Amino acid sequence: MRNWILKLVCALFAAGLPWPAGTADAADVKLLNVSYDVTREFYKDYNAAFAAYWKEKTGDNVTVNQSHGGSSKQAQSVVNGLEADVVTMNQPPDIDILHSVDLIPANWSSRLPNNSVPYTSTIVFVVRKSNPKNIRNWDDLIRPGISVVIPNPKTSGNGRYSYLAAWGYALKNSAGDEKQARAFVANLFANVPVLDTGGRGATTTFADRGIGDVLLTFENEAALVQKQFPDDGLLVVLPTMSILAENPVTWVDRNVRRHHTEAVSRAYLEYLFSDAGQELAAQHFFRPQNQAILARYATRYKPLDLFTVDEIAGGWQKAQQKHFADGGIFDQIYQPY
Repeated sequence: MRNWILKLVCALFAAGLPWPAGTADAADVKLLNVSYDVTREFYKDYNAAFAAYWKEKTGDNVTVNQSHGGSSKQAQSVVNGLEADVVTMNQPPDIDILHSVDLIPANWSSRLPNNSVPYTSTIVFVVRKSNPKNIRNWDDLIRPGISVVIPNPKTSGNGRYSYLAAWGYALKNSAGDEKQARAFVANLFANVPVLDTGGRGATTTFADRGIGDVLLTFENEAALVQKQFPDDGLLVVLPTMSILAENPVTWVDRNVRRHHTEAVSRAYLEYLFSDAGQELAAQHFFRPQNQAILARYATRYKPLDLFTVDEIAGGWQKAQQKHFADGGIFDQIYQPY
C-alpha cells in the first residue's frame, strides 16, 4: 500500500497535477457567523449547503457556528470581543462599527458584489386571523385602539427599518414635511405596548404571547411566522410602500487572520452570491440580487414601492445621528407604557 501511494505521489508530481481532493487528510475548519435575529433558519440550510460544496471542492470539513440576536447588539458584541469570522447583518452601520475598532478596513463593502449585499428584504405587516382590525396600510397603525408590536430601534435593525419605513411613508404623504412625519411616528409608537430587543423577540411577543394586533417585521420573518403558527391563520399584509432593507455581509479581517480562516470565510460569503446561494435565499423569503432567480419567485414577491434610507434620511450615518443616537428623535417621541 505504501509503495502504491509513493508511486501515485511521484506520478502526480512528475505530471504537475494536483493531489486529488479527499485523498490527503482533510482539515477540520470552524467558522463563527454572527448574524441578526431572523436568519436562523436560512443559515441552518445555507451552512449545510456550503459545507457540502467546500467538502467537494477542497476535501476539508467546515463547521459553521451561529450567533443570533438584535443586529446592533450583535455588532457591539463583536466590537467587545466576540470573535466572529464573518458577520451577516441587516444594515450597513452594524458593519461600519467594526471599522471603528480596526477589525475591518473602511472599504469592506467594495470587496463583494452589490456593495456586499447578497439579498434584501422589506418591512411588512402580520395581522391576526381574518384581519379583524382591517389593517391595510401605515395610516391604520396610528388609529386609536390598535396595538403594534415592533422591536426596539435602539438595539434592533428590524426595529430601525420599521421606524424608518413609517417615517418615509409619512414624509412621502406630506410633501416632505418633517414635522408631520415626526407626529406620525410619535403616534405610531404611542400604540406600541412593548419593545423587544430583537425581531425574534417581537415575533414571540406577538405570536406566542398573543400581544398586539399587528407585527411589523421583515418579509422573511413574516413568512416564517405563518409557517410556525399554521393554526392561527395569521395573514401577511403588504402596505402600499415600504423600505428597502439591505443586508450586508463581510469577513472580519483581524479575526480570520488570527484563526487562519480567511480563505474559507471569504468563500463562505462569496457562495451567497452564487446561483445556489441565491436560490436558498429566495426559498427563505429573502429577495435575491440575481434577477433571473428573483423572477422565478414573482408570485411570492409582490410588486411594492420601495424607498431607500438614502432617499428618506440622507443615508445611515445621518439617520443614526438624527433618529437613534441618545437624545435623538426616537428618544424624544417614545414614551413607554
